[in-house]
Parts: sequence; structure tokens; C-alpha cells
Amino acid sequence: MSPYTTPGRIGRIPVLEVSPVVEAGRWPAKAVVGEVVPIEATVFREGHDAVAATAVLIAPDGSDHSWAPMVDVAPGLDRFRGFLQPDAEGDWSFRVEGWSDPYATWVHDAGIKIAAGIDTELMLAEGVRLFDRICRRVPDDALVAGGRTTRAARALTAARRALGDASRPAEARFAVATSPEVTEALRRAPLRELVSASDSYPLRVSRPLALAGAWYEMFPRSEGAYQKKDGTWVSGTFRTAAKRLPAIAAMGFDVVYLTPISPIGTTFRKGRNNSLEALPGDPGSPYAIGSADGGHDAIHPDLGTEKDFKAFVSAAREQGMEVALDIALNASPEHPWITEHPEWFVIRADGSIAYAENPPKKYQDIYPLSFDTDPEGLYAAMLDVFRTWIDRGVTLFRIDNPHTKPVNFWEWLLAEVHATNPEVIFLSEAFTKPAMMQTLARVGFHQSYTYFTWRNTKEEIEEYLAEVSGPQGSVLRPSFWPTTHDILPPYLSDGGVAAFAVRAVLAATGSPTWGIYSGYELVENVPRPGAEEQIDNEKYEYRPRDWERADEYGIALLLGKLNEIRRAHPALQQLRNLTIHPTTNSNVVAFSRRIPADRLPRATAKPQGRTMSAGGNDRRAPRHDDVVVVVLNLDPRNAQESVVDLNLSALGLSAPEGDDSAPFFVAHDLLSGETYGWGAHPWVRLDPQVRVAHVLQVGRA
Repeated sequence: MSPYTTPGRIGRIPVLEVSPVVEAGRWPAKAVVGEVVPIEATVFREGHDAVAATAVLIAPDGSDHSWAPMVDVAPGLDRFRGFLQPDAEGDWSFRVEGWSDPYATWVHDAGIKIAAGIDTELMLAEGVRLFDRICRRVPDDALVAGGRTTRAARALTAARRALGDASRPAEARFAVATSPEVTEALRRAPLRELVSASDSYPLRVSRPLALAGAWYEMFPRSEGAYQKKDGTWVSGTFRTAAKRLPAIAAMGFDVVYLTPISPIGTTFRKGRNNSLEALPGDPGSPYAIGSADGGHDAIHPDLGTEKDFKAFVSAAREQGMEVALDIALNASPEHPWITEHPEWFVIRADGSIAYAENPPKKYQDIYPLSFDTDPEGLYAAMLDVFRTWIDRGVTLFRIDNPHTKPVNFWEWLLAEVHATNPEVIFLSEAFTKPAMMQTLARVGFHQSYTYFTWRNTKEEIEEYLAEVSGPQGSVLRPSFWPTTHDILPPYLSDGGVAAFAVRAVLAATGSPTWGIYSGYELVENVPRPGAEEQIDNEKYEYRPRDWERADEYGIALLLGKLNEIRRAHPALQQLRNLTIHPTTNSNVVAFSRRIPADRLPRATAKPQGRTMSAGGNDRRAPRHDDVVVVVLNLDPRNAQESVVDLNLSALGLSAPEGDDSAPFFVAHDLLSGETYGWGAHPWVRLDPQVRVAHVLQVGRA
């Protein structure tokens, strides 16, 4: 911390409104290894002298790890932005240092006066004195890394010498002192005065899968299930479900997510299509947890044994995938807790236990838990459940309806799990009001379901992509799902194969984490009448599928291609790097993601199993910005044409002088393999019967 600043007090150079900061540092902002984290602050000073700012990344051991220059991104508003990039997991922190920039002040004043012939020799003499200080105070080895120190030192020394050379024209002397070599040297190692630091703020850095990954949801009981001649069903098992894993892995998924696998109660069991009466053999909803066979930590005997489950986890890992498990914190009327811990439930006036209901809907097969009658006992039991599954190899949890449980419970539980198993990732399935959704993220959930499923129009999509990839992204990491076992939106039930393709492209490129519910490859789009969910819902019955038919639709091939593209392009593995590009058609959306070359990870990140490539590891290979542009037709029925007005700065490009619409860079379609010459305003035509989108890697020819 700078000696010019007292913690909690304003410094000589004010540094205010630092971000990302969550509730004044009460909870840490989020990042993952290799993520490019934008740091912002308002930095200013009295008078007209120039100010600058530096973002400093602080390692978990408290030492300064690295720093990055910040740029004034809102001239007149004194808003500075820089980027930090942590390279290991742990509880990091950061601060912003504001400082007086004597070099920038001199360049501004001298540039005006020398050009006007005012105080010319005085300004050059001031420059000599300034460069005396620069050359004296900035050590050579701090100027430029990688063996180029001498070049930087030479440039600064030459500037000092030129400024004092009265035999040369004033303009030439000034030009040497403001050369690109000098400005680059001082960008890397500036002369900083009146350094004033902000407070330090927490930054929790997780493994890359907490930000970027592809999930595949399945009901293991459906994989391998079959119906006997007498009409009775035989459940699929972990062993039969494991046979599906190679195909899931072949589509490039990182996580196989299982709906609850615990015993299911029979009391008030729901029948097919959510009917109130179950027929003999109906398996019931896996969310009605608990029977004589056990509760949340038990395994449904139809699926196999604990040994079988561990074998399934091992089989997934052999395919490069991790296993996520759905946890629903409620109980069936037969759950062991009903008799062992009746205090964990709400007892009504007539002595009965209150079941779940959302009037007029009633869910008699599920009893909600009461978190206030014996919090100590219930909390401990819940933690034991999670640790049991972690011991069995589960590394990710999808939490069903966490917004119906107390937030302080989640804060406690997530902290307890993090303390012993920081690698474990939690996904919040909270389709609820923004305050609850965002607070669950603040207290520790790594990822969150979002409103993506209900964003369909161009305006809705553009607004939502900008929202989730903006400042909110430092807390709430979105997980985009086109469908779930609970949700089949009208867009998909009405739009056919092309609609499934549109939403897959949008989900896979609009968020670093996305998910697919089993059967998406088969375009399962028939809704239950009067409901936005599939008919013959898998929650209430076995649903074996004929996977051989997947080739008829081409969706499985698209999913695999999208995941391949995501793994190959680090820009798609980031969240806070999205730019919307205007189009002239209300059915066409365009956006891009970019990572500059100097921020590309140097080696392949490998959290566990097969993961997304974080970039090449050959330091000798040419390194270029990774830039991906997505242009998408939202109309699943009709061809649409549009001009796209590209923000060249966001793409790291600049147009040549003259007509910026003339082709001057290459756009290579990663889906089709075609390559186009594009300018700043390309025209596109997308026919959903041929292609719904361009997913383009762009760069100079």
C-alpha cells in the first residue's frame, strides 16, 4: 500500500468507485484462472496536471503479483479501466493506484507552447529536468521485460540528450522525447508521483470450468430402460447410462449432469404428464426424494449400487467429462427425516406436515424443509449430504430452486464446502426475481440459470447479452439453456429444426457456460397442452430414445461443432468481452467476442478431464487477437438479409484510408468452412434451411 494513502481514507489523488466490488467487499468478486478481469475506478485530481491509474493484482499470500496500466475510457468523467489476469486459483485481491503523471503533463503543455513559439526553451529545459528524474528513478530492468531493457533505456537516454541539444530545432527535440519508443517505455514503467492507492478488494479465482463449460443433462433411468411385453417397465441403470457417455463426449460436452438419483417416495406419487394418480410401474418424480431405501445420501436401488455410481463417474472421467448432480432440498412423505426429525418440517394446525403448494397448485408428494426450527441440526445434515456425494466423485452440483431456501443457509453451506473442496462448482436454478437471483450469486453460487430461455426478439436478446456480460458478470455467471426438463418455450415448439439450431448457436456463443437437455438432438418439441413443457415429460416416466435418428436432424452435429469452436477459441471462454454490432434487420443479431493477443493464455488450461483449450502453448508461434463474430438469423422460417455495421475498434481492426466498406479483412466461417473478404459494413443473407448463423473468426488477411 502506498505511504500516501491511509486505508479507508481518500488519498492525495482520489481513487473512487472501484469495481468489481461486491457490497463494499463483503463478498468477493468472481474470476477464473486465465480470465481477463476488467478493473475500473474514477481517478482525478485538482488543477490541470495529468493523472493516471494502475490496477494491481495481489496474490493470495498478500504479495503484489502483477500490475496493468489503466486507460481513461470516459474522457471528462475520469473513468479509468485496466485488465488483470490471475493465473492460479485462490482468494486473491486487487487495488487501484492513482498517481500524478508528470510526463503526460509536460507533453501536453510543451506540445502546445512549442507549437505556438511560447516559452520554447523553458519547456525543453523542463523536459531535460523531467528526463533526468526518469532515467534516475526508473531502473533498467523495470522498463521492458524479455531482453529488451537496453532498447528502452536507450530511447529514454536519447530523449534526455536530444532535449538538451540546442543545435537541433525545438520541434525535432520534442519529437524525440515523444517518440513511440519513449511512450512505450513509459507505459510499461511510468514515472509515478503522489501515488495514492484504493483499499484492497477481494477477488475469488476458481478453476476455468466455473466460468466456461458445456453441460449435458440426462435422466440415467431412461438410458437403457425398456418395456416388457406385459407392459411393465425396467429401469435403466448407471451401467446402461454409461454406454451413452462416449456419444455425449463426442459432441464435446464437459459435464454430464444427472437429475436426482436418490430413492423416490410412493405416497402421492405423480403419474405420467404430472397426473395426480400414478399407475403401477410409474417411476415418479425424482424430485420427491426419500423412501424406505433412504434419503438424500442414498442411491435409488433401480439405478444400481454406490459401486456402480462410482464406476459411472470413472467412465465419465475417462471420456474427459465430470459429473454434476441435481440436489433438491425437499422430502417425500416417506423420507427418513419425517420420522427421525419432524422438527425439520412445518407442522400445520391439524398436526399434518405442510406439503409444497403454489395455490391453486398442490404438490402433495413433496414436503418443504423448515430451516428455522433446528437450523444447527438441519444445516449439518445438509452439509453431510453434499460431502457424501463429493466423496463419491461429484464435482459439480445443480441446485433445484435454491431461492425457496434461506440465503444465509446458502452462504454458510457454500463457504463450508469451499473451505474443504474449492474445486466444487454450484449452479443455481433460480428462475426468480433479480434481487434473489443476484444475491445467491453474491453469497457463493458459481453459476446461475438465467432468463435467456424467454429472450426471443432482437431487442430482448441484445439487451440481455449486454446485461449478463457487463458489470453483472463479476458476480453472476450466466448459464444458457435452450430447454430444460421443465421448460419448452413456444419458440422451439413452433419453429422446428431451425429454431433448435438458432437457440443452440445463441446459447453456445452468448455465454461461456451453456447446457443441453437430453433429447435436444432429436428436436423434441411437442408441448403438453396448456403448458410450456414437453408432453410425456421425463420427470414422470421412462423415456428411452432412439439415438440413431439424431443424424436425421443434424442438431447433434451442430452441437459438436459448436463445442469444438468454443474449445478452440479463448474469446468464447470469456464472459465480459462482448460487443453488440448494429444490423439493419430486426431479425438479425450480431455480436463479437475478442481477446487481444497479449492477454491470450500461454498454455492449455486443464481443470479436470477434457476441458476447453485456453490457447496454444507454443511460444514461438505467431500470436494474434482471438476475435469471433456471430451473425444470427432469429427467424427460423424465412431467409433474412442485413447489413452489419461492425465496430472495428471492438474487433481490434482499423479501416484503411478511403472506403471502409471495401474488403480489408478476412472472415472465416467456423461452421461452414467458407472464407469471405469483409469491410466495415458487410451484407449477409441467412436462409434457415441452409444455415442459421455465421460464426466467424476474423482478422487481417
